[in-house]
Amino acid sequence: MQPCLQQELNIDTKLHIYKFTVMTSPCEVQIYSDDEHKARSTAQTILQMAKGLEKKYNFYDTNSYLSNLNQRKVNTLDAQTKDLLTRAKLFYAKTNGIFDITMGTLTKARQLSSTKSIRKETQRLEPFVGVEHFKIKKEKLIFDNPHTLIDLGGFVKEYAVDQSVKLLKKAKLNSALINFGGDIYALGSKPNGKAFSIGIKNPLNPNEYLTGVEITNQALTTSASYERNHSVEGQRYSHIISSSTMQSQILSATVISSSVLESGVYSTALMIEPSLSTPLKKILINEKLKIIQ
Repeated sequence: MQPCLQQELNIDTKLHIYKFTVMTSPCEVQIYSDDEHKARSTAQTILQMAKGLEKKYNFYDTNSYLSNLNQRKVNTLDAQTKDLLTRAKLFYAKTNGIFDITMGTLTKARQLSSTKSIRKETQRLEPFVGVEHFKIKKEKLIFDNPHTLIDLGGFVKEYAVDQSVKLLKKAKLNSALINFGGDIYALGSKPNGKAFSIGIKNPLNPNEYLTGVEITNQALTTSASYERNHSVEGQRYSHIISSSTMQSQILSATVISSSVLESGVYSTALMIEPSLSTPLKKILINEKLKIIQ
C-alpha cells in the first residue's frame, strides 16, 4: 500500500499542494505547474523516497539498517550511507565538533527517570562520543568501542529535502516550495517572478512570526528551543543533545544556504554555540527576542 498523500485544492489551478507526515514531522510540497498529473506523480515519488529514508535510518527501530550498524550486526556501507557518514564527519570538523552524529550515544541516558541517573549514565558514556570513534574503510564501518551510536536524526530529514529538489528538477518542475517540518527549500520563484516569503517564528510564541525573509533557489532551516523538549524532575532537556556545558541564550537559529543539509547542520550548531563562525546568512533570536544577524 502506498503512503498517504493528501492533496489540497487551491483557487490557483497552477498551484498544487501535497501534505503528508514523515519522520514525525508535518511535510508540505507546493508545486506550481500546468501539469497536475506530473506534479502529483512527483510528489508521490518524493513521499516514497522520504519514507524509505525514514525506515532505513530510524534510530529507534531495532530492525532498521542504522540500528543494525549500531548493534554491530552489519558493517557494510552502501553508497548512500557512506556518503552521509563522510559528510557528517566533514561537518563535525567544520563546526569544531559541535555537530556530532554520535550524540546518539547519550540518547538513552536522557530517557532515564531521574536527573541523578541521567547525569551518571551521561558521564559514563561521554568518553565514547565523537566521530573519531568510527572509521570508514572502503565500504566498511569500523567502531573502536561497543558503545558509540550513530543517530542521523538531525541529518536525514534535511537530506530528504535536498533529494526532493533533485526529483523536482529531474521532472522539469522549476517552481516549488518544499517544507519538511521547517526544513525548507524554495526552488525557483513563483510564476509571477516573486520570491517565496518565509516567516520566522517567535520562539516564545510559535503561533506568531517575528520576522521573515524572501528566498529563491535557497534553503532555510530553523532550530529553536520550542522544538521537542521534555522535563525530568523539573530539569528541561532539549532535543538538541550536546556534550557542551555552555548555556546558550539563543532561542532560535535560522540559516540560509544553497543546501538544506548544510543549513540544518549550522542552525543546530548555532543553538549550541552562537559565536560559531560561518559564512552563511544567519538570523539568531535571543531570550529578549532581539534579532541578531
